[in-house]
Amino acid sequence: MTSMSIHLSFLFCIFSFITFSNSLRASEVQLAHVYKQQDISDYLVSEKYDGIRAVWRDGQLRSRSGKRINAPAWFTEGFPDIWLDGELWLGRNKFESLSSVVSKHEPVDGEWRKVHYMVFDAPGIAGPFQQRVLHYTTLIKNLGIEHLNAVEQRRFINESEFNHWYQALLDQGAEGLMLHRADAHFIAGRTHHLLKLKPYRDAEAVVLKHYPGKGKYQNMMGSVLVSWLSESGETRNFKLGSGFTDEDRVKPPAIGSTVSFKYYGLTNTGLPRFATYWRKRK
Repeated sequence: MTSMSIHLSFLFCIFSFITFSNSLRASEVQLAHVYKQQDISDYLVSEKYDGIRAVWRDGQLRSRSGKRINAPAWFTEGFPDIWLDGELWLGRNKFESLSSVVSKHEPVDGEWRKVHYMVFDAPGIAGPFQQRVLHYTTLIKNLGIEHLNAVEQRRFINESEFNHWYQALLDQGAEGLMLHRADAHFIAGRTHHLLKLKPYRDAEAVVLKHYPGKGKYQNMMGSVLVSWLSESGETRNFKLGSGFTDEDRVKPPAIGSTVSFKYYGLTNTGLPRFATYWRKRK
């Protein structure tokens, strides 16, 4: 190997390490467990925004997996020099539109003007969650950036008030609630300090096969066979046929692609109950 080749290989290794390190650091996020009647007085509660997870750190906006998000320069101009965690959000029930906006390699200004960054944590701030909330809320309010918003965190003493607010949000089209233990310090990864509450469960599965439709769905896709990593950690295959629009059936999700589906608990055989297609994952 020539000295030039060795030099180039060394530079490539350095670049790869830096890229991996940035990606790894950006993906240090908290992941939630499902709420199961814990004492709500221990938690701060907020709306669960149906958006795209985004981490602001070291002057870059990245996804949960660490990939850089191609936002316009003006979008992050003036953002504080601290680690923030939140959701890019376009509005309730607008995930598909948001995904189209965010996935573009060249951002479209007119589309990004409608996007908000909903901040729900500042993991780099030392202290329990309730202190971090006070810090990021005050900071964002003082910055006065229209599309940079501090997520409201509420505290409930009794279940009646909690359930009333939860139902009111669902009636308005919200996806659900997030509950964050007020005295908890930041821990990366899945933790019981962070809980999610939704009227349904959702999961992802890989498309294995298309089945032709019948009747009014003749000459269209009728259902798909998917592979799902079950709640017990076992890989299970099942047919998914509900929830597709006619457009989806004409152009179904590709074999090998990942889709999200909703379900309501499990059957006696451990398969998703009333599983319905939700959306493609990009």
